[in-house]
Amino acid sequence: MRLQIIDATAFRKTLAKSDTPLPLFQEAIREGNETLRQLFEQGESVVELVKLRVLLVDTLLIEAWKLKIPAGTDVALIAVGGYGRGELHPASDIDLLILIGDELHAQLPESLGGLLSFLWDIGLEVGHSVRTLDECTQEAQRDITIVTSLMESRLLIGPEALYQELSTATGPDRIWPSERFFETKWEEQKRRYLKYDDSISNLEPNIKESPGGLRDIQMVGWVVKRHYGAETMHDLVSHGFLTEAEYQDLMAGQEQLWRIRFALHLLTGRREDRMLFDYQRALAEQFGFRDDRQGLGVELFMQQYYRTALRLSRMNEMLLQLFQEVILLKSHLDEPRPINRHFQARSGFLEVVDEGVFKRYPLALLELFLVMQQHPELNGVRASTIRLIRSHRHLIDDKFRADLGARSLFMEIMRQPRGLTHALRWMNRYGILAHYIPAFANIVGRMQYDLFHVYTVDEHTLFLIRNLRRFAIDKHRCEFPLCNDIMEKLLKPELLYLAALFHDIAKGRGGDHSTLGARDALAFCQLHGLSYYDSQLVAWLVEKHLLMSITAQRKDISDPEVICTFAREMKTTTRLDYLYLLTIADIRATDPNKWNNWKNALLRELYHATKQALLRGLQNPQEADEIIQNKQAGARHLLESDGLDPARVNKHWLSLSLDYFLHRTWDEIAWQTRMVLTARPGELPLVVLRKSPTRGGTEILIYGEDEDALFALTTGVLDQLGLNIVSAHLETADTGLMLNSFLVLEEDGTPVEEAPRREEIQHTLRAAVNDLNPTNFQVLRRIPRQMKHFSTPTRIDFARDTSNQRTIMKLVTDDRPGLLSRVGNAFIACNVRLINAKIATIGAEAEDTFFITDRENRPLSEREQYVCLEQAIMEQLKGGP
Repeated sequence: MRLQIIDATAFRKTLAKSDTPLPLFQEAIREGNETLRQLFEQGESVVELVKLRVLLVDTLLIEAWKLKIPAGTDVALIAVGGYGRGELHPASDIDLLILIGDELHAQLPESLGGLLSFLWDIGLEVGHSVRTLDECTQEAQRDITIVTSLMESRLLIGPEALYQELSTATGPDRIWPSERFFETKWEEQKRRYLKYDDSISNLEPNIKESPGGLRDIQMVGWVVKRHYGAETMHDLVSHGFLTEAEYQDLMAGQEQLWRIRFALHLLTGRREDRMLFDYQRALAEQFGFRDDRQGLGVELFMQQYYRTALRLSRMNEMLLQLFQEVILLKSHLDEPRPINRHFQARSGFLEVVDEGVFKRYPLALLELFLVMQQHPELNGVRASTIRLIRSHRHLIDDKFRADLGARSLFMEIMRQPRGLTHALRWMNRYGILAHYIPAFANIVGRMQYDLFHVYTVDEHTLFLIRNLRRFAIDKHRCEFPLCNDIMEKLLKPELLYLAALFHDIAKGRGGDHSTLGARDALAFCQLHGLSYYDSQLVAWLVEKHLLMSITAQRKDISDPEVICTFAREMKTTTRLDYLYLLTIADIRATDPNKWNNWKNALLRELYHATKQALLRGLQNPQEADEIIQNKQAGARHLLESDGLDPARVNKHWLSLSLDYFLHRTWDEIAWQTRMVLTARPGELPLVVLRKSPTRGGTEILIYGEDEDALFALTTGVLDQLGLNIVSAHLETADTGLMLNSFLVLEEDGTPVEEAPRREEIQHTLRAAVNDLNPTNFQVLRRIPRQMKHFSTPTRIDFARDTSNQRTIMKLVTDDRPGLLSRVGNAFIACNVRLINAKIATIGAEAEDTFFITDRENRPLSEREQYVCLEQAIMEQLKGGP
């Protein structure tokens, strides 16, 4: 029995007997929508449900038209766009064209107004345009989106002859011939791809517009319809563009996206095509994905989506290239230019010499990418060869991987001086990388449900390799000159690329991905004939790929002990060089928008300090006293050149702790000393700002009377001003005056640049410090929408730093407005003194490290004060964001 959600015949009969049609229409819509929901939840085919909704809307529109428009009027009601194509999801646009003929009925404007009001009253929101035939033709000629919409039109009711006139007037022999139509649509797709960073793996993809989305399928349909007059997508098979298997794959991908879109519309109650974090978990649960040891259910659900999108994007690429050959080149390709016995170039693309190449010589599946690297003049791989790659991937099996020739080809690809990024992207796109390295298949399309990683793991990996390659290209030297200098000295950059390829390969497998990935990397390197030393280096880089980032952002790298410990992990400057490059490229590939000069400065400082320690010798570490003397000497030189009295400088410095000098650069010491000694008596509290010349942010100095509430108040004000605090150093001099300094960034990761903005910050801070009443201040900044969907259990850990006579407290919790201010209030409640802090925000998670003592400048007692501080922080956070 065929499904139906409205019996058109029965509805017409009931309507004919009723004097009040409005309730009948309203009830039909309500019942139809509810039936669609139930059928979807019962697992009914979404293909059928989309058609059923079209049938429902068709019936209601036609009957409403009959009620409101006089019979015989020379006007037609036409479905256009997706509705014309016969596709309606629960909240899809219902687009209509009301086409007016030559004989205009006197009552038509009033009748049309009545119709549109009636449709609104019954709950059918439509998008409509009212045009004559000439107006339609003119608008279509001017705007390709209009002619595209008209191509998919269907006559609902009205004169057939009038509709046929429209079809003829807007056909490819009149306007938008297929060649121009294809070229314009292709450019339109390129612009659309750029809008989404040319990536399928945006964290919140648009299921319709993103690369690999439904628009890619529609694009194919439009082109084949314009050129061949095709009525269905299956015509791609009859015209030789797709095999039957490929067509079925295309339709399966479309159905998968349709199911998600249908569910998204039901979930939100509106036309929503963005897979926002707000909905991803609910969608995952609806489709049966549950959390397990392999990962979160939402991550597995999104991985299925990304893999579907990748498959559709590959299909779209292949078809557009075939269309280019047939429509633009009119199948007049250049004569082939031989490259080797397996490949030849034709019209700027690489192709196999015959269809049997991969079957006779499977290693050509790898050789193809080496040839592409060696021939940069080629624009890509011909669609016919892409199809052959797809159909022969199964030949890459254990026997293939064990073949010395295959291993040699792969390593030659990794060692090529150019084209590596493109080669690996093509290998991933055509499924070769996942077949040659089976572990890589697990990370294809794998997302991480957080705000830190903005790409799927496979795309992140390829972006990382791309970043590394830029270090080897001189035209990009201006971005990271130090990285380019280091890269030039590496004897084997391919080891770095291999480490990048494997650094996240074990994500989603349970356990420590760094350790598991290191094992995979070691086995791979040994299989591919690398030396013991080289194999160990690659495996070590994979295992330690997070170490430098963690050390720089979460530890006190001004502490000689921290540098010495990190240097012992490095052992050699060679390891340090490799890890530094890998770390920079990795962070930038995680989220390019989160990279900033502050992170760059931290890593550069750690690199130079560690290199100095290694060159000095691990058995002869630099003592704190020596570091302080060097910093004071540099600062004194600057101050003397400014004409400041050395005696006043020495007196001021003697009032400060040794830690003050240890945790600041000589330039910062000189600047802060200059500000303090040149401040006028009535100017306190002093609030000054400057752009840090070395740390990539804006430095704020507050100098005045020491007050317990000052940290809580200051951080709250800076938060309310929209500034991100990345580090804080607090010092109380023997004079009872405090020097608190903060390094801050704007929300986009840049220093404070504009003078009015600096004045705003300075004025607001000075007013708050003068008032010094934290109970009157509250951070009112709103939490970004995305962050509301992530929750991090609060964790507080304490460690005793015996060598520096202090306690290190690490706080992991949800990032929220006023977090540092709340922590500052907890410090006050427990009589804790803050020395300095390192602030790290990873997506929606705050991972902040505080270096603290008691009031007597001693480490906290492990019992009473730990408990007090933990309870006070939890109480402060209890109020929520």
